[in-house]
Amino acid sequence: MGMVVVISLPFIIFCFLLGFGCYFFGRARGRKEVQTNPQVYGMPSPPPGAVASNTFFPSPPAPHSHSKPDNTDNV
Repeated sequence: MGMVVVISLPFIIFCFLLGFGCYFFGRARGRKEVQTNPQVYGMPSPPPGAVASNTFFPSPPAPHSHSKPDNTDNV
């Protein structure tokens, strides 16, 4: 014996309307927050009173002169 689950048409329409409402409300709220709040990602600003003498990052170290074996000896 199995169970029969009956879902009415008004319930399905209500779920679609609720989903669209949450989508549009969230999109409008997110767009409003973008305009009012600054993004926290990125390079931090120096503290007040600090002198930024070196604003560039040091260059990466030179690559090593040796390389990884290519396994041609194993063939």
